[in-house]
Amino acid sequence: MTEPPIGRLAPTPSGLLHLGNVVAFAAAWMSVRGRGGQLLLRIEDVDQSRARPEIADQQRRDLEWLGLDWDTETLPQASRDYAPWLGRLAGQTYRCVCSRKQIQAAGGTYPGTCRDLGLTEGSVRFRLPQEELTFEDLRWGRKTYPTHALGDPVLMRRDGSFAYPLAVVADDIADGVTEVARGSDLLPHTVTQIYLWRAFGASPPAFLHTPLILGPDATKLAKRHAATSVADLRARGWSAGDIWEAVLPWLGLSPFRDVAHAAKYFKPGAGPLGPLQLLEIGEPGSLLWRVHEGPPS
Repeated sequence: MTEPPIGRLAPTPSGLLHLGNVVAFAAAWMSVRGRGGQLLLRIEDVDQSRARPEIADQQRRDLEWLGLDWDTETLPQASRDYAPWLGRLAGQTYRCVCSRKQIQAAGGTYPGTCRDLGLTEGSVRFRLPQEELTFEDLRWGRKTYPTHALGDPVLMRRDGSFAYPLAVVADDIADGVTEVARGSDLLPHTVTQIYLWRAFGASPPAFLHTPLILGPDATKLAKRHAATSVADLRARGWSAGDIWEAVLPWLGLSPFRDVAHAAKYFKPGAGPLGPLQLLEIGEPGSLLWRVHEGPPS
């Protein structure tokens, strides 16, 4: 008998939740709740230069208002120690002194300049095998990416602070996560995380990548698209039901006004793959959008 899944809602407290976050969190919530699983809340604040506690508090309130509950809140990343996890990867990492400017000049993807130099200072990078990796995504099906197009990820910066690629995998293993749902712009980075899971001797989770949501300017939703935040829509008179009625069709569902009711009909592979572009946000419940041409990067 298959064990109920363990999923997570993992907001980054650097900006208010927007509709792109909502669609990813909705998929995570419905996929797990629909199968009687457990949901965790984890604040992903490993980058303390960008994290703001007041934003994390607002994100919790927005999730609760939307009806996206969780069973327990685990330790935020800022309270975790990743040094033992990095130590477990000895022999699979190396030091690198390349600057961002140098990497950009080389084409934007780290070319492995310091791989075999045996340096004793600089950032710590994980040595990815030079090959292609194929994995199954619950929404996109079989995907294949070459590791050379990704570059060896930084696990610890030269200032000694830990980086997200290490933190997220260590957290998911420690928290017992068996399913990860997030935006499809992160599809290629799944390769890096799978290799890290394997390096720790753990079985990777199932992955579900939801449609990438673009703003009217055809760029990924971010803080600059303030009108798409949950807080802004709520202030303009939108109810949680209005948001669900507008967003759930992006996941192949009828425009239900209750996410708990919609979870009964959720199918990971249903609906457009995207990217989806928001064209206009009008009165409560009124949203104009289209499927944008081109795959996620």
